[in-house]
Amino acid sequence: MRTPRPDLTPEQVADAERIYDAFHRASEDEHWQIAQLLASKSDGEILGETEFQVRDLVHQTGARAMQAALDGRNKGGTKGPA
Repeated sequence: MRTPRPDLTPEQVADAERIYDAFHRASEDEHWQIAQLLASKSDGEILGETEFQVRDLVHQTGARAMQAALDGRNKGGTKGPA
C-alpha cells in the first residue's frame, strides 16, 4: 500500500490514486520498452546513447502522468475575465 503525503487532503489522495492508476496503466508499454532496452545492452553499452533512449521513454511516461492529471480536472474554463 502506498502511503500518502501527510499534507494531502482526502480528496487530493483520491485524485493522486486516480492519476497513478491512469498513467501507470498507460505507461506499461514504456516500462517494458525500457526493460527490454536495458536487457539488450552489455555493461559497456548502458551509458551513453542508451541513457538518451531511456530518458526519452521516461519523458513519455511523465507526459502520460501529466495528461492523466489533466484528464480528471474540470474543463469548464475560467469563470471570470482571464
